[in-house]
Amino acid sequence: MTTNPSDALLSRLKALVGPDGWTDDPDILAPRLVEWRDRWSGRTPLMLSPATPEETAAIVSLCAAEGAPLTLQGGNTGLVGGQIPQGEILLSTRRLRAIRDVDPVDDVLVAEAGVTLAEVQAAAAAAGRRFPLSLASEGTATLGGVISTNAGGVAVLRFGTARDLVLGLEAVLPNGEIWRGLRRLRKDNTGYDLKGLLSGAEGTLGVITAASVKLFPQPAGRAVAMVGLDSPQAALDLLTRARRAVDAGLEAFELMARQGVVFALRNIPGQRDPLTTDPPWRVLLEIASPDPEEAGRRMESLLAEACEHGVAGEAVIAASEAQAADFWSLRENQSAAQKPEGATWKHDISVPVSQVPRFIHEASEAMAAFAPGCRISAFGHVGDGNIHFDVLRPEGGDDAPHRVRRAEGQARVHDIAIALGGSVSAEHGLGVMKADEARRQKDPAEIALLSAIRVALDPGRILNPRVLF
Repeated sequence: MTTNPSDALLSRLKALVGPDGWTDDPDILAPRLVEWRDRWSGRTPLMLSPATPEETAAIVSLCAAEGAPLTLQGGNTGLVGGQIPQGEILLSTRRLRAIRDVDPVDDVLVAEAGVTLAEVQAAAAAAGRRFPLSLASEGTATLGGVISTNAGGVAVLRFGTARDLVLGLEAVLPNGEIWRGLRRLRKDNTGYDLKGLLSGAEGTLGVITAASVKLFPQPAGRAVAMVGLDSPQAALDLLTRARRAVDAGLEAFELMARQGVVFALRNIPGQRDPLTTDPPWRVLLEIASPDPEEAGRRMESLLAEACEHGVAGEAVIAASEAQAADFWSLRENQSAAQKPEGATWKHDISVPVSQVPRFIHEASEAMAAFAPGCRISAFGHVGDGNIHFDVLRPEGGDDAPHRVRRAEGQARVHDIAIALGGSVSAEHGLGVMKADEARRQKDPAEIALLSAIRVALDPGRILNPRVLF
């Protein structure tokens, strides 16, 4: 394997995709070679953008024959560095742009890998249906990318992760063959779950070129509320009450610490706080219903009961779609609001839902002792146990000392999550950032099995060679 492909190979690849399918222009490449948080930057001799699965297959076949690795990239919204090449040829899915079919009877949408998540949602809505996967970067994140990383988002509580929404895949395998597995079946008990294997494989087992995904009915009514709380334990108590009161109608339950709200109000233009009491914690929750009025009634009843029993403090129910969007903006900008605040140790952990309060307490105490003066922004999908636990340098401090201690600090946070039965990566994947941490904590038999699968499908390690095991 070489990260210095021959001039002859580069010429053949350029001819294969034509003038619209390749570039080595530094200005065009520049935004593709930097991760949005500026933690990773890279280099590539060439970016290839095939327009069809057949072109993609021909690229992979040529590179496999010469032992020239490829780094795969969708919308470049990944947070663990796996999409940034370090000398490899960059394979972009940006020209795989077709929405091939929307079928409201089968509740299936078929789209190519380069279609953005927002475009998939819009195509479903135009047919009177809904694709529920939703996350802050959905205007840029692509369907192939979110499936490859098994993205979660804010609706996992009801609909599951990306893997749970996939019915079939079309993918180019590491040997250049095309697997045409765009099935539309809810039940297919005929062997290994190959679509599940490629979902979350971070591009190491194949280049996803298209997917068939599940659609759902559009809710006739929804209610969105912001609720002030004293502690993560109060959030867990509210979650228990919400599940009992609304069951499957509970679509989102998002926790935010005061520190993250402060960052958003300070650094995101136009951001407003719907609460007046400045609570130490708050939850954003959403209830949906096929009845236009029922969601609002259930939300009012739930919050009245929670306030009566001292579980919730100040609570505000959005009075319009615009106000609901403002509430969600405060949550969705939690990560972006940190960028002006300096160096950060980011963690995307999951623990059993019952252990979320304990994790936040123990990790906060550990970081206060390890990095005195640090600022902690904890937020995330408490309903499925996924917390983004971010440790920022002290106010007015220097970035360099904080960055130097990142690896040790992250290991301490990860150790707490693992001790509570958790994972070091809930929804962002491992990429190049967390592979060593996962290897340190996983059972040796599991590592051997994962490695054997990769060797069986990609013995030359052609696809995303620096990612995973």
